[in-house]
Amino acid sequence: MNDGVTMRPIGRIESCFGEKFGTPRQSGLVPGARGRVVFSKDVPPGACRGLEEFSHVWIVFLFDQVREEETRWFVRPPRLGGNEKKGVFATRSPFRPNRIGLSLVALESVGDEAIEVSGLDLVDGTVVLDIKPYLPYVEALPEAVGGFAKEAPVALQVEFSEEARRGLNENDMVLIAQVLSVDPRPAYHDDDRIYGCRLAGRNVKWRVEAGRVLVISQESLSSRGEIS
Repeated sequence: MNDGVTMRPIGRIESCFGEKFGTPRQSGLVPGARGRVVFSKDVPPGACRGLEEFSHVWIVFLFDQVREEETRWFVRPPRLGGNEKKGVFATRSPFRPNRIGLSLVALESVGDEAIEVSGLDLVDGTVVLDIKPYLPYVEALPEAVGGFAKEAPVALQVEFSEEARRGLNENDMVLIAQVLSVDPRPAYHDDDRIYGCRLAGRNVKWRVEAGRVLVISQESLSSRGEIS
């Protein structure tokens, strides 16, 4: 048995998500989250020939923001409020024996240098290991059982203060609302806390009050001397 496994990245993600916090926990939860898989130079033109015939693709990626030594055999899923431990193989936790992840996204366009996708749940710069087409006849299973995550999380209402609306275009406002509606806060959260996350090149400040999200302010990261 060969204990050593070598994988060669095929590219990296260009995403509207600038950091782990605020990135959706599952793909498809935020339809407006668009991005690209930008291929490495050693991926030849034509490697995606025929992919344009499919509506969705699987992205096989590396949780490259998790250190290899951070394997956790038992984790506390946010869906259970962080109050119950499950075995790592019963969860989508990134703290896995091998840091491989799988994301199902809608395919928007195909090119030789990149593919554009939506419904993304990956941080900008994520290492991509492979792409495979989604096959509905074997992978769409309406009778499947979802365990402790049977249904999508209940969406929160999102409101913008007047200050937060200034300078925001409609697309960015929709994206921010979709992301925050699925409540990216950790399982153990403080209702009085003001949170911040990097979305679409902006530093967005928000809090949850009375079961709704209030976006307090937003500022372009490029205006602060940061890369958007």
